[in-house]
Amino acid sequence: MDQAPEPSGPPDAPVEDDTLRLIFTCCHPAIAPDAQVAMTLREVCGLTTEEIAAAFLTRPPTIAQRIVRAKGKIRDAHIPYQVPERAELADRLDVVLHVIYLVFNEGYSASSGASLTRRDLSTEAIRVGRLLVELLPEPEAEGLLALMLLHESRRPARATEDGELVLLADQDRSRWNPALVAEGLARVASALASRRAGPYALQAAIAAVHAEAPTAAATDWAQIAGLYDVLLRLDPSPVVALNRAAAIAMRDGPAAGLGLIDAILARGDLADYHLAHSARAELCRRLGRLDEARDAYRRALALARQGPEQRFLAKRLEELA
Repeated sequence: MDQAPEPSGPPDAPVEDDTLRLIFTCCHPAIAPDAQVAMTLREVCGLTTEEIAAAFLTRPPTIAQRIVRAKGKIRDAHIPYQVPERAELADRLDVVLHVIYLVFNEGYSASSGASLTRRDLSTEAIRVGRLLVELLPEPEAEGLLALMLLHESRRPARATEDGELVLLADQDRSRWNPALVAEGLARVASALASRRAGPYALQAAIAAVHAEAPTAAATDWAQIAGLYDVLLRLDPSPVVALNRAAAIAMRDGPAAGLGLIDAILARGDLADYHLAHSARAELCRRLGRLDEARDAYRRALALARQGPEQRFLAKRLEELA
């Protein structure tokens, strides 16, 4: 993560780490939450406007305007650039968690470029996540850390030696990092035991079900679909709805999942999200609706910006030719 100018603050400021202190400082509640996140990702974490736009499923000019407005609000309202007091940290926690989550996501699956992942980003997000749990041991902070650890544990199996994408169902689970799996499982259990689990802890619980399955065929899709039901009530976003549809397809069959994905796309949600179209393509392929599968794969390929994903989608199209 890049470093923004050092904020002012008392010598005994509650946040010692430079990066975490800058994130808390930029996440000022006087600014709209989305603008806080966008500005912090750009100014502190070093993500490009295009990468931030991909995280928000929007266009770069929208993000650029959001950042400009946030900076204008800081200037016009004379908002001081200083480290918040300890009593103020909890009020900024949700946005800080969102920032760390999006940095990790960009590191775990790069939105564009030649590489599948950016290990520097995911490693830094986990480091900052650990510090945040020590500073504010809240269930959602621990849930986010558990989620990152469980996903990061799969890194060795997510790509071939020449960098090609390997789907979760095809990964060699013996290559998953057992230490990260064990820590992630322990932390998600702790977060859930608090009975104050939120969206991050629920996502971690879903990752834990995958981690506990010895093989892809042994995955408890009924449990995963049930967790997505709860998660969708807490976070009714189209991406969560898409992931839930994929889980239901695994539990109830491809036709059930395809109906849900078609409904999401019919609403206009995720129309430009390549993973929605690739998921639809896969279900059409499984149902033998090959013309629809080819069309959906072409749409996904046109939208994908990452090299390994583009090659994966092109290969799928070749297989259907």
